[in-house]
Amino acid sequence: GKSTVCDEFAKLGASIIDADVIARDLVVPGQSALIEIAAQFGNHFLKPDGTLDRTALRQLVFNKPEAKLQLEAILHPRIQRELQRQSTQVASGIVVVAIPLLTPVSRKSAYAWLQRVLIVEAPRHIQIDRIAARDGSSAALAEAMVASQLDTAGRFPMADDVFINDANLLHLQEWARQLFARYQQLALKAQ
Repeated sequence: GKSTVCDEFAKLGASIIDADVIARDLVVPGQSALIEIAAQFGNHFLKPDGTLDRTALRQLVFNKPEAKLQLEAILHPRIQRELQRQSTQVASGIVVVAIPLLTPVSRKSAYAWLQRVLIVEAPRHIQIDRIAARDGSSAALAEAMVASQLDTAGRFPMADDVFINDANLLHLQEWARQLFARYQQLALKAQ
């Protein structure tokens, strides 16, 4: 849902800055984050070509909570800095910063500079099915990934806008267009 909403906003003229893209860029061979990950977890989390073995690392962090915290300590500060840096380089217009795992604590601290928070939420069973289909993960790993995320009750209070993504694509696209128009009006009022 998040990616589809971002795609719709981009079609309407928004600049999109995606934390997932930044996270992937941070772990290409030669980057300090990848070097630190290998030092923390071991070189066996690198493929023979020097790239990160995402599948192996994903299995580790979703089976060992302390490993997840260690990985987040390596990546999250770098991601936060790069999101803010890129957002300040956009000359004008609406900037959408896609952050898959925003928490109330990070919203108040590292991401206090965001003007609005939109949450795109899907029912748990749909989330699990989408993760398994997207990543080729087992149902058990997809379930663990969903379980590790902040629950709906924890996320909704920090949201300015919420969309429950349990219908078809056309419904999501129409809602995104309406919300984008609202964001444009808010941006005009803020000038």
